[in-house]
Amino acid sequence: MTENRSDFYKWIALSNTTLGVLIATINSSILLIALPDIFRGLGVNPLTPGNSSYLLWLMMGYLVVTAVLVVSFGRLGDMYGRVKMYNAGFAIFTIFSIALTATWLTGTSGALWLIIMRVLQGVGGALLMANSSAIITDAFPVEQRGLALGLNMVAGIAGSFLGLVIGGILGPIDWRLVFLVSVPVSAFGTAWAYLRLRDNGVRHHGRIDWWGNLTFGVGLIAVLVGITYGIQPYGGHIMGWSSPFVLTCLIGGALVLVAFCVIETKVAHPMFHLDLFRIRAFAAGNIASLLSGLGRGGLMFILIIWLQGIWLPRRGYSFESTPLWAGIFMLPLTVGFLVAGPLSGYLSDRYGARPFATGGMLVAALSFVWLLLLPVNFSYWQFAAALVVNGVGMGLFASPNRAGIMNSLPANRRGVGAGMSTTFQNSAMVLSIGIFFSLIITGLAGSLPQAMSSGLVAHGVDPTQAAQVASLPPVSVLFASLLGYNPIASLLGPHALASLPSADATYLTGRSFFPSLISGPFHDGLVVAFGFAIIACLVAAAASWLRGGKYVHVEPAEPALVTTAATASTAGAGVVFGSTSAEGSDQQGAVPAAPGVRHEADAGQVPVR
Repeated sequence: MTENRSDFYKWIALSNTTLGVLIATINSSILLIALPDIFRGLGVNPLTPGNSSYLLWLMMGYLVVTAVLVVSFGRLGDMYGRVKMYNAGFAIFTIFSIALTATWLTGTSGALWLIIMRVLQGVGGALLMANSSAIITDAFPVEQRGLALGLNMVAGIAGSFLGLVIGGILGPIDWRLVFLVSVPVSAFGTAWAYLRLRDNGVRHHGRIDWWGNLTFGVGLIAVLVGITYGIQPYGGHIMGWSSPFVLTCLIGGALVLVAFCVIETKVAHPMFHLDLFRIRAFAAGNIASLLSGLGRGGLMFILIIWLQGIWLPRRGYSFESTPLWAGIFMLPLTVGFLVAGPLSGYLSDRYGARPFATGGMLVAALSFVWLLLLPVNFSYWQFAAALVVNGVGMGLFASPNRAGIMNSLPANRRGVGAGMSTTFQNSAMVLSIGIFFSLIITGLAGSLPQAMSSGLVAHGVDPTQAAQVASLPPVSVLFASLLGYNPIASLLGPHALASLPSADATYLTGRSFFPSLISGPFHDGLVVAFGFAIIACLVAAAASWLRGGKYVHVEPAEPALVTTAATASTAGAGVVFGSTSAEGSDQQGAVPAAPGVRHEADAGQVPVR
């Protein structure tokens, strides 16, 4: 009876945590397609230079706060109970989803309200993401964790793409529905979690590392804010990387993070267990995760701009309808995830994470080569096939890699370890957006101004005004495409268009002029951006291969079992970097306990052949 109850509970834990991760990741992207409707509802023009920061923070604020808080919340889960922290996350997420729906302000004050509520909603999302993997790992036996974590991971990644479609459908009906849709789901999940989930993991009691939390939060926020503002123009520059504010954030944030690393080696109860990186599977898995995130994170934005700014208008879609259709035409990417993720997770339980994670990154690199070779005005079946291959590659990688990371962790470090891993993923998303946008903007800046100026003058626009429009930073063009605005109509303005002959005004604001204008410069940027993604995936594949064979961390119950684990480990591949002797591998993967913590719980990372 106990066995049956335990078997039944693990599926409850998986289904509830998967629901939590799904709703959290859907909300990471649901605004992207719905932003035009939200800004129209607020009465704010996001393309006005003074309003661009509202646009960026509505897109990025949720990602930044989840990246910063997941490690601290994972640590709190280890100390006070993962289910307790997870339940609090569901409740907080529900409360601020309601607050977002009930927005009564308009104008810039309304935009500011939404940003603050999104940040607080992100606190709930961080609690969900920080503890879900640890709850699953506690609930499932080692031979089924790959499948369980794979399903959870695929739901999370698929959620970021499903959010595009959901936001695109609900936004035009009523922008508040974009936030309201989360309320019944999260309310149900909150009640279900409080009633059915239970804490059965190993707790690691200790004091909160206040200095570590402070320096980590300040340092990471500074770096991510610097990246966010680095893609905006500064003075006469097309981007802000030379801005004193951006440089201060990046350099100062990096120095604070260095101080954080020093602090974590000195305190008795650190929030960020650097000694976990002595475990080969954990270190290699997180390096691969960071690099795959760099390759994948900005891809979503680039593909949306490609579809909305060029491909869809050329096929007769109005600019206003392109956000929704861009989300629909990107669904093959989600299909690839859904097919490959659970299957690779299931197979990794039997054969280990290395072949699937490594192969997945190689497949993803191949898909980026495919996208790189496509003409800007591609045939959709070729584009869709490349997206399926990319989704399959990322799905092959994500589930086994996550399972390999979680299996390598001692039971009393699963919460903080999962938080550290999620921090790498979420930080990679923000960093990737900054990198991809910068590469595309650099490509546009080379030839777009001259092409735009000559094209506008050829169709009756005053040369002085044409030069002014052409001198606008390329990021304005990208934001206009991303938001589904008519780019030329937005850049010229109604008064300039009214002074033109109707035929010229119609052509300039039609579906062929802007896509033809931007195709060449945009392709130049694509070549550089996809080249970067290919390199990131290949390095991630190398890191995945270096993780070693299939192994799990064993928690021996008595000294005799410790001896057995040590004997077994001397016959297998080393796990700790730099440990090559048989004697040194007796404790492979073991994490030295903090003062006052027994070493027994951290003994024995045992390879399984």
